[in-house]
Amino acid sequence: MRRFGGWQTLIIAFVFSFGVAGVGSWLTELGPWYFSLKQPSWKPPDAAFGIIWTTIFTLLVFSGSLAWTAAPTPARKRFVLVLFVINALVNMLWSALYFGLHRPDWAMVEWVALWLSVFSLVWFLWRESRWASILTLPYLIWVSAAGYLNWTTIVLNGPFA
Repeated sequence: MRRFGGWQTLIIAFVFSFGVAGVGSWLTELGPWYFSLKQPSWKPPDAAFGIIWTTIFTLLVFSGSLAWTAAPTPARKRFVLVLFVINALVNMLWSALYFGLHRPDWAMVEWVALWLSVFSLVWFLWRESRWASILTLPYLIWVSAAGYLNWTTIVLNGPFA
């Protein structure tokens, strides 16, 4: 596996991260169904979600780049890549379940995999780069809060069919 360095790694991480963000955004349909949901009073305004996700995906660019660069062997580089790919897939799946299929209940079940994938990033990236791990902490905090919001949406609106 080729070792990319510096700007190349950063550009690849940027394209990957914002490619995932773009797919997630495309899957996030804010239409009549979404706006008809009862929401808790503490839910952030819809405009804040774009800012939050842009910040998270930007931090992931730097986290991925740092971890890839710091990984000392091709096998460890592959492991870093696998962690990010798994996280990307479960992140996009959550959006498809919640917004695409209108199933917050299924998304809540899938949220467990999403949370575990983010926690795995924090945990395993620590070995490669402490900064890479630290940069994923806001993502873990946000996914934790989003899980609680997801759960509250189910309680306020369920059952879903």
